[in-house]
This record gives sequence, C-alpha cells and structure tokens, in this order.
Amino acid sequence: MNKQIIATGGIAALIAVLLGAFGAHGLEKLVDTDSINSFTTGVRYQMYHAIVCILLGTIEIISETAKKRIFYLFVTGMILFSGSIYLLVIDEVLGVSLSSIGFITPLGGLLLILGWVFFVFSIYKKR
Repeated sequence: MNKQIIATGGIAALIAVLLGAFGAHGLEKLVDTDSINSFTTGVRYQMYHAIVCILLGTIEIISETAKKRIFYLFVTGMILFSGSIYLLVIDEVLGVSLSSIGFITPLGGLLLILGWVFFVFSIYKKR
C-alpha cells in the first residue's frame, strides 16, 4: 500500500505542476483574475496534499489501516475540492454553467480536514 500511496502522491504532484503551468500561462487570456486566483488555490491544495501523500507512504509510525483511511480521505478530498474548482473556473471557457457543482468544493474541503484529523490522531495515538 505504501508504494501506491507514494505513486499516487507523485502523480497528483505532477498533475498539479501541469495545471499550475496552465493556470499561469494558459488561463490569463480566458478568464478573469478572480478565477485565476481560485484555480491557483485548487492547484496549491492539490500540491500540498500530494506531498503529504508521498510523506505518508514513508511514515512508519502510522498503522497501515490509518494510512489507508488518511490516503483515501486526502485523494477523494483533492478530487472533490481541487477538481470542482478547476471545473468551476473553466466552465466560462467551455460555455457551460457548472455552478450546480459548487457544493462539492466544501465537501472536498471537509474530507481534507478529516484526513488531517485522522493524521494527527494517528500520530498522537502512537506512543
């Protein structure tokens, strides 16, 4: 499982770099500054959690069960939080209104928070 966690973190980081470059160089002529700032927030949170997934796969003091739980919360949170932000920003470009998925962003944020709660609890629990 550790190898999968590390690899997934690496893939998520790679995607964050690609999307960050797109946001910095490709979106500026397509959307307004507020949208670019939102897109950047999605990229930033994705990168933070990608790096933590890489570290999570190497930490030995967290049980495998806890690692799985944290990993799934982080990955699902990244997809819902960052993914919904990406879609909401590019809906202008696509000419499709995706505002109805706006509720997904805070749900993804909640999953990221829960991942951190389990992370801290798992570290604290180990004596």
